[in-house]
Amino acid sequence: MSKKFDYDLIVIGSGSAGASAAIYASNAGLKTALVERGKWGGSSLNYTDIPSRALFEFAHLYRKAQNGARFGISSSTLRYNYPTAQNWRSLTSRRAGAGSKKAFEAAKIACFSGFASFLSPYELAVKDQIISAPRFIIATGSKLNTGDITGTESTACLTPAEALATTRPPKTVFIVGGGSTGVELANYFAELGSKVTIAEIAERLLPHEDEEVGTTIARYFETQLRIKVLTESRVIAVEKSVKPGIQRVVFRRGGQEKTVETATIVLATGSNPATNLGLENAGVSYDIDGITVDNYLRTKVKHIYAAGDCIGGESSAERAAYEGVLAASNLLSKAKCQRSYDGFIRVTDTFPSVATSGLTEHECVDKRIPYKKVVLPLSSVSAANTSDFLTGFIKLLADHKSRVIGATIVCPEAPLAIQEVALAIRHKLTVDQLSSTPHVATTWSELVRLASSKLVR
Repeated sequence: MSKKFDYDLIVIGSGSAGASAAIYASNAGLKTALVERGKWGGSSLNYTDIPSRALFEFAHLYRKAQNGARFGISSSTLRYNYPTAQNWRSLTSRRAGAGSKKAFEAAKIACFSGFASFLSPYELAVKDQIISAPRFIIATGSKLNTGDITGTESTACLTPAEALATTRPPKTVFIVGGGSTGVELANYFAELGSKVTIAEIAERLLPHEDEEVGTTIARYFETQLRIKVLTESRVIAVEKSVKPGIQRVVFRRGGQEKTVETATIVLATGSNPATNLGLENAGVSYDIDGITVDNYLRTKVKHIYAAGDCIGGESSAERAAYEGVLAASNLLSKAKCQRSYDGFIRVTDTFPSVATSGLTEHECVDKRIPYKKVVLPLSSVSAANTSDFLTGFIKLLADHKSRVIGATIVCPEAPLAIQEVALAIRHKLTVDQLSSTPHVATTWSELVRLASSKLVR
């Protein structure tokens, strides 16, 4: 390292992408600095994946116990203690390392707390300090996008993270946005007894998934959880009601403007890449979709790479961690690898859960990719009988060479059931290889064997 630089590499952001990049670089022998403007560990550990998963597991368990009479479980006096659940949420985050920089310091990474801003392509200001390096990786994540809804600043709207941190579940809640985060929150609060309304501007919930997914989840919401589902509904304003502690949501549906009063409003309206760090001073290009990178995760400035939510695309901790390591590896090596998302899994943690890997049928049609498919209901496997649960399906797609190219599963353990399909997609296995793999006949993964067997024929 030249003496004019303070560090070999500076990583901005300590979330999944930044943490994996910094640790990889430090292990490779680079003098590495890590800058974090919020809580150490980023959103995955502090606000989203870990804490939300802990609470969702609590709510799913409570709902199952409520419905356990048919299995011989007496639930007439069943109740929950929400402060205890919140303590559990906090504990799981702390155990995962949320808010702590110990893991980074143990890896001999210099840690800086504060907002980072580029002064030049090689200099970064952090509070009252200026640090420099010949290489940078930007992993600043994303921030909530409130869209064009008026009144969000003057009304007590909650972010998804804030909604999960309340001292008690709201009696009534209106969730704006029917994507993955929105339906997870709707499911969660309804399982705990809240009266839930969810609004989505598209014609169905989970619009990025195939049509069967959104319709299946909506039907389950309406019939089993009594959630009011408002599709093709654009929320245009939120405002305070004259009633104490009540908010009003104004939305447009079917050409008419309507209002709903609720105790709590949650904005699950998606996010925008966080790009406010003086990128112009470094010569890094970006737009509303995020920092512009090539297939090696390199920006237009050859010594600056970017990874995670700040470059746009699908958001997941697994994907961000993969990009962080890839960016660090490419930054340090002459033999660079292009990014590949084959086999990554997109999960919606409802009950039943949703897991998708590879291409959806809609994507195959849109890209004119020849495919064959099979769709099987949950009733096809014995697990549906032993669990007494029939809401869901598997859709498996293969190309003209019978290679597995995509799958969607809706069932109580979809992320586990789809894991072997992700392996098949990433390594270009055929449906014959998938179907010939032994499966436990009494589990949900039997769906994969049956579906792939039908495609073999």
